[in-house]
Amino acid sequence: MRWWLLLLPALPLILPLALHTRRHALRLAPAAGPAQGLAGAQLSGEPFRLLVLGESTVAGVGVSCLQHALAGCLAQALSERFGRPVAWRACGENGITAAQACERLLPRALDDSPELALLVFGVNDSTGLTSLRRWQLALGLMTEALKARGARVAFSAVPPLQHFHALPWLLRTLLGARAALLDARLRRLAGQTAADYCAVSLPFSSRYLALDGYHPSGLGYRVWAQGVAERLTLPAIPAAG
Repeated sequence: MRWWLLLLPALPLILPLALHTRRHALRLAPAAGPAQGLAGAQLSGEPFRLLVLGESTVAGVGVSCLQHALAGCLAQALSERFGRPVAWRACGENGITAAQACERLLPRALDDSPELALLVFGVNDSTGLTSLRRWQLALGLMTEALKARGARVAFSAVPPLQHFHALPWLLRTLLGARAALLDARLRRLAGQTAADYCAVSLPFSSRYLALDGYHPSGLGYRVWAQGVAERLTLPAIPAAG
């Protein structure tokens, strides 16, 4: 309620800023290449099955190839950490919200019965002003469905939109506050469902960002993926022996 009380007086300024930003923002295409791959193919053992499900960062916006986006980078980091091959699949869509993903992405994502599923949402739900209840419900439904297929579920934190310098100051300040509210619900849901919560430890300086100043660069994806890999606690990937 406090966030809405902050927003309402600022609406006459926010709406023109939002329209101007949408109209003039640099739009980058999703990454090319196969939406699945194998990291650590030279290693022994049965490949561990990784699914990354989410929004534009899962679709690889900001880099040219999905292998260099979040799913491919995370698979490589996990392979190096556990000494096993990791078969990855990226299931993402630019501009999608968590509720939309339940309808459009989740049915496809369940086909492979992943062992680990990383859910990456929050930017579009923040900018789209998704209600906290709808946000938590959608993520809860995805978590239940994936766990029913035997997957360990992890959440990547909602990115701190207050650091997205492609946005005007007032817009990113308000959206950053909204993102923090969604992230607090995400932390709570992680505790309730025994899912991993992985903070985004990414410096939001130019070398870590793509040309649009909004999505990660290749270096940004690698650093983000490394941070996620370090925060996951997965006894399901035994060392090769």
